[in-house]
Amino acid sequence: MTRVIHTGDTHIGYQQYHVPERRQDFLAAFRTVVRDAIDDDVAAVVHAGDLFHDRRPTLSDIMGTLDVLEELAAADIPFLAVVGNHEAKRDAQWLDLYASLGLATRLGDSPTVVRNTAFYGLDFVPRSKRDALDYEFTAHDADHAALVTHGLFQPFDHGDWDAEEVLTESPVDFDALLLGDNHKPGKQEVADAWVTYCGSTERASASEREDRGYNIVTFDGETRITRRGLDTREFVFVNLDLDSGEGIERVRSRVGQHDLTDAVVIVTIDGDGDPIAPASIEEYAIERGALVARVTDHRELATDERETSISFADPDDAVAERVRDLGLSGAARDIDETVRASKVADANVTETVESRVRELVEESPEALDAAGPVTAAEDGTADGGSAAETDGGASAVESGGPDANDGETAGADGSAADKGTSATDSEPTSEASTDADDDGQSSMEEFL
Repeated sequence: MTRVIHTGDTHIGYQQYHVPERRQDFLAAFRTVVRDAIDDDVAAVVHAGDLFHDRRPTLSDIMGTLDVLEELAAADIPFLAVVGNHEAKRDAQWLDLYASLGLATRLGDSPTVVRNTAFYGLDFVPRSKRDALDYEFTAHDADHAALVTHGLFQPFDHGDWDAEEVLTESPVDFDALLLGDNHKPGKQEVADAWVTYCGSTERASASEREDRGYNIVTFDGETRITRRGLDTREFVFVNLDLDSGEGIERVRSRVGQHDLTDAVVIVTIDGDGDPIAPASIEEYAIERGALVARVTDHRELATDERETSISFADPDDAVAERVRDLGLSGAARDIDETVRASKVADANVTETVESRVRELVEESPEALDAAGPVTAAEDGTADGGSAAETDGGASAVESGGPDANDGETAGADGSAADKGTSATDSEPTSEASTDADDDGQSSMEEFL
């Protein structure tokens, strides 16, 4: 029997909402998973990508992760992992650093056998490179086999890669496909194998409303998958549908019914009622102990009223909505996300856009003609930052769109504003690298 913890999308280093406490929360969630593994004496911790939120984590993020992995190694529990799209670099990966220290195994084409199960790995593969992908997994003599990879797979929502294709084209018969990238957990049976997402260990956007957690996968004649929740920072979600004549007092009353101490408070307003300045509600929640408060007013108000309903928490949402109205092609939206809205560090924008354009040209010389105009700022900088979960209207794109989590676009505060789009993690982000300058911390990337 082989019993492992299947986790992923830990996004260590994400300073969500630009508050240091949220950055600490992401590392703390990963530490909790590891300590659960030690307490349960599992055979391995299997990580399905996006250990880090950014390809340039700060020194404190690197050392914090090192400390957690040392705990796991001291308990003689292997850490098996693949590289996700957020953390992927062109040269050696951060996972290689931990592997060189004996703290991790980077899974690949050859099996890593733990008890009676062979584990293989496939790092995140951009859409433009999938057709040329060779599945050259070498044979094994274990009782079971599992493939660990990172991406948005069908038959799950927002999938752009067919899991059945991977399973049927592989020379190895897999009992399970252990996935990362979609922050929403789930499992389905495909081609006689279990295909499962473990979900993220912390809420990377306001649309990830389900409890966070991880999977426990047992290989013992058959494959069994169960789920265990994590105790993470409280998110208080307040959804109001205001009637005519109702306004700020009604909103305050509803928000005040909750214990807001150290919580992230997300208020969504619909219906009719009087205009409300979101900043006043945010201040009200902070005064009552909230760590962070964000208000989104979805109501259709007159132009003069709408001006009073926009706070500095969500100006990028207005831009994102206008971009959607322009009806741009997928390629243009992809590039716009990279330049304007998201998680690519300012210093990396030019390189990332050039890389994406090259991919478009490789896919089709006509792709750029179809792309249409890019509405992003010409200097390539953006104030926004967090993944869309992605948990309002568009699915994640491979290198520049929202995460396939639950459906939102990034706001200027670094949080995702709930728009209803699907979110997975389909691109690297910039907050970790920009925060490194603020903290006076340097990246260890030169060591790789």
